[in-house]
Amino acid sequence: MTGIFGRGHTGTTAPEMPPQAPLPTPPVADEVATPTSAPVPFARTSVPAEAVADEAGVLEQVDGLVAEVDPGSVEVTLGPTGRPLPQFPDPSPVTGPTHARVISMCNQKGGVGKTTTTINLGASLAEFGRKVLLVDFDPQGSLSVGLGLNPHEIEHTVYNLLMDREVTLDDVVVPTGVPGMDLLPSNIDLSAAEVQLVHEVAREQTLQRVLAPAIDRYDVILIDCQPSLGLLTVNALTASDGVIVPLECEYFALRGVALLKTTIDKVRERLNPRLEIDGVLGTMFDGRTLHSREVMERLVQAWGDKVFHTVIRRTVKFSDSTVAGEPITSYASASGGAESYRQLAKEVALRCLDV
Repeated sequence: MTGIFGRGHTGTTAPEMPPQAPLPTPPVADEVATPTSAPVPFARTSVPAEAVADEAGVLEQVDGLVAEVDPGSVEVTLGPTGRPLPQFPDPSPVTGPTHARVISMCNQKGGVGKTTTTINLGASLAEFGRKVLLVDFDPQGSLSVGLGLNPHEIEHTVYNLLMDREVTLDDVVVPTGVPGMDLLPSNIDLSAAEVQLVHEVAREQTLQRVLAPAIDRYDVILIDCQPSLGLLTVNALTASDGVIVPLECEYFALRGVALLKTTIDKVRERLNPRLEIDGVLGTMFDGRTLHSREVMERLVQAWGDKVFHTVIRRTVKFSDSTVAGEPITSYASASGGAESYRQLAKEVALRCLDV
């Protein structure tokens, strides 16, 4: 049986993905071999001559966003998603009363970058002047650990906020090392909430109820979901305005997205009609490998403009910053990973927030 990528792989074909389109072949210059460690260049596409408005500079509309075109050329360099990469403006300063947009980082597969994205996207948005609240809604407490907390030494966690009506939001919120970014921590106690909430009235709206006081205090609330589609994740989706789906550029991660979309659709239909998918984020991308590029191509075919132009590449700096207990934007501020999350923050602000 031919595999999903048509290169002799065997296994179950994922029927929810559209058929494969042929990949562009990178040009070979003067028969000089490219070292295997060098990045594989992406193909370039030409803009029709009639799209060039003047000689001083052109702003081309790409996927509803503005992309700058070199005035001396009609070529646009494609980004890692295979689409022209727009220039994202810095978010404008916040003026007037705030009303937080609640965004869940959700994927039932583990190890795809949910926690890393929650920490670093939150820190990047805080750099741009947004007041951010991170919610650790995973019993593993990885978000809390990644920000330098010891989950076993925390007096109150999000579990106490959910289950004890005497505990308030102010009792649980702790500041992080990033100015403008706070945290609702978690630990293994949260695993008991899934069992205890089963017998509660309106159990799916519990998180939405306890987060209500935070809506007018913050500009963005990011919820780090556990890697499952259980009651805790349904609570997070019910409390959210949007979902960002971090997706490792790997075959098994790609196959599970259809099930996640089905769950999101059910929550939208039955519990939260305002819920929408803000975007799908490619993570752990390695442009040197054909597999990563094939998965990215399939992702764009299946989700179209829902796929963020920003792609998070593999780098050891993410692991190092986690050990240090701080975001990569402060641990390695000039690194490629930090710049990628700053670009993602601009794209998220342009798509989802009032900028």
